[in-house]
Amino acid sequence: MSRLKEKYLKETIPELMSKFGYKNVMQVPKLEKIVLNIGLGEAIQNPKALEAAEGDLAAISGQHPVITRARKSIASFKLREGMPIGVAVTLRGWRMHEFYDKLVNVVLARIRDFQGISRDSFDGEGNYTLGIREQIVFPEIDYDKVDKLRGLQVTVVTTAATDEEGRSLLESLGMPFSRS
Repeated sequence: MSRLKEKYLKETIPELMSKFGYKNVMQVPKLEKIVLNIGLGEAIQNPKALEAAEGDLAAISGQHPVITRARKSIASFKLREGMPIGVAVTLRGWRMHEFYDKLVNVVLARIRDFQGISRDSFDGEGNYTLGIREQIVFPEIDYDKVDKLRGLQVTVVTTAATDEEGRSLLESLGMPFSRS
């Protein structure tokens, strides 16, 4: 069992049950999935960018990413429906727990001038989205082999009903929110 899962069972569940007054363990919010996404507008001119991003995301997540395609054509961006414009991975189960643990304890600490992450990036239903500017903060990425710095989006989907419950869940699992 992963470190994070153990912490959730031993510390988080009792803490959240007393804080929100849940009567049943099944009411306590939990992590459902983590979605990693790299959007590549540059893939229209440079098809090699897609391969590089796919390799980076596979190294970061430990899972093969899917290629996301444009839903509709936008002439001003020279974009046609069905063109590849990004890569995404959905992590569940033990891979999700391992990734979250690595994100909180290793990756966020490696970000330059890190002051904590925003408390406001919740969607109203307890899910949190975080943008990371450079993929090189992940230990799996070899700096010398990176062709271009790309950002990625990390969405943590929880079973929480409200933002407050989601924030409490992530905070008790070690997410370093900023103080203000």
